Amino acid sequence: MSVTQELVSFEPATGAEMWRAPHGDVDQLVEQSKRAWPAWAAQPLAVRIELVRRFVNEVRKDQEELAELIARETGKPLWEARTEVEAVMAKVDISVNAYAERTGQRKLNSALQGTAALRHKPHGVMAVLGPYNFPAHLPNGHMVPALIAGNTVILKPSEKTPAVGAKLVELFNRAGIAEGVVQLLIGGPDEGKALVAHRDVNGVLFTGSAQVGIAINRKLATEPGKILALEMGGNNPLVVWDTPKISDAAALIIQSAFTTAGQRCTAARRLIVKASMYDSVIGELKAMADRIIVGAPFDEPAPFMGPVIDNDTADQLTESFVYLLSNGGRAIKHMRRMQDDLPFVTPAIIDTTAMIDRPDVELFGPLLQVIKVDDFDEAIAEANNTRFGLSASLVGGTPKQYNRFWANVRAGIVNWNRPTNGASSAAPFGGIGFSGNHRPAAFYAADYCAYPVTSTEMEQPRASLGVGIKQG
Repeated sequence: MSVTQELVSFEPATGAEMWRAPHGDVDQLVEQSKRAWPAWAAQPLAVRIELVRRFVNEVRKDQEELAELIARETGKPLWEARTEVEAVMAKVDISVNAYAERTGQRKLNSALQGTAALRHKPHGVMAVLGPYNFPAHLPNGHMVPALIAGNTVILKPSEKTPAVGAKLVELFNRAGIAEGVVQLLIGGPDEGKALVAHRDVNGVLFTGSAQVGIAINRKLATEPGKILALEMGGNNPLVVWDTPKISDAAALIIQSAFTTAGQRCTAARRLIVKASMYDSVIGELKAMADRIIVGAPFDEPAPFMGPVIDNDTADQLTESFVYLLSNGGRAIKHMRRMQDDLPFVTPAIIDTTAMIDRPDVELFGPLLQVIKVDDFDEAIAEANNTRFGLSASLVGGTPKQYNRFWANVRAGIVNWNRPTNGASSAAPFGGIGFSGNHRPAAFYAADYCAYPVTSTEMEQPRASLGVGIKQG
């Protein structure tokens, strides 16, 4: 007799079990989604938009409950979880505007008094694979545009944050969007792989690590008809150049590197500093980092950052810090486990200038590498010394230097005197290289949720053959 597998979710900050549910049946969910799709796609656009607007009302009713759930399951501070819920609600208006702008109908020139038009069609059944760092906001950023376009959606949340995924789907269903149109797949990597490979899934919208994204890309290499949008990580550079505002620069570095315990794909991983500014910048940065409060989501005073997602992640981060230290790195601020049995780690800073081969990987947590350079060309070259290309920031410098930075740095998000993270949902969001496959999300998500169809049309057939025909 087969035993039904269960997925169990634990609170990072306490280790307590908070949620469990049996693994889902991929074939059954895809079949239900496939059956629901024609009726949903046939709904007028105005109806689909009205239903996703009702979803916002349902989120607003449970706003604090959802924020607390996110805080408990991710470990992030409650104040940050509340901002994530705000982003979930804001996504609908942004997506409605994006759909109108990116996939609107157009009349084209046509011969013989006919008509020609450009319209868009939904793909069909869309698999959304969500991450654990923003378990509501990031999958929602795929789901809302997909639903507006007329697709049905199966959400496979991260196995580390399934409770938030379940709540999100519940809110869509409560808004009047049929259960077959938005469904939840509970499970681990095996269920995710089966969903991606399923013959009746028409698109895969993924947010997560480069390692998993590349594996999905490889799996679908022989299926060009299946739309694939990959939003992966980054080994993001932040360059500090000539500026008198050392305290502001340090605050921007802290925000970039340590918000969400460094668990953002746009977090700064590499701090590149002009040699003549090194002592003042690093001195201020360390003093500020020493004051960061690391704590549980509901602590008072509110912490700046919570734990990382689980003990395995905390172990990997501390091991990575030791590796860097053992291979030429110099500790500026050590990473420390605050409790052996819980994944609280202190933010860490390490100078890796002397390392011959710095590993080009995304260390997904509060671990910042510092690299000292002498001139601006070297800073740009160091910023580009990565296979990733998501986010980059220049702090300080002149307008001319920023223009050079913007033109030469390979990234999908390039900022000046702003953090590497905190991108606007009203702009496209994505990167190049190991950071994505040129299908940016956020405002441009509409592009991968529908495909363009061109038509030439007449009410009655009308044609003649003028050349190469024998006289009758």
